[in-house]
Amino acid sequence: MQRTASAVWRGGLKDGKGTISSQSGVLKDTQYSFSTRFENGIGTNPEELIAAAHAGCFTMALSAQLGEANLKPDSLETTADVKFEKTEGGFAITTIHLTTRAKVPGASAASFETAANNAKNGCPISKLFKGNTQITLDAKLV
Repeated sequence: MQRTASAVWRGGLKDGKGTISSQSGVLKDTQYSFSTRFENGIGTNPEELIAAAHAGCFTMALSAQLGEANLKPDSLETTADVKFEKTEGGFAITTIHLTTRAKVPGASAASFETAANNAKNGCPISKLFKGNTQITLDAKLV
């Protein structure tokens, strides 16, 4: 399996503008710029896209982990907060905090916690950041 996305940038760092597109067409000429990354401009930015990817990846991995425990979730809702900051080595994603609220009939707190931790450690986006970024998790049954 291979997925493709592209970016086009015109101009300098602070006065330029760019667009991001994905192979699926879900993102098509989606605006990004310095102001969308470092200020509050309209559009997206790489860190927001990483947050969306991580939330989606983790949630699917959690569903798979629950399925392996013969549990079927009614709902899984995840938010990923990506912290992007200047470090000694330049700008970096230093922390990703995943917050999940789940309705899973028949799940005990212990079985859910095990599934959530396995999902956090096993999801491909988490693996991408392993060793470079602190990934924290707040997962609760509701």
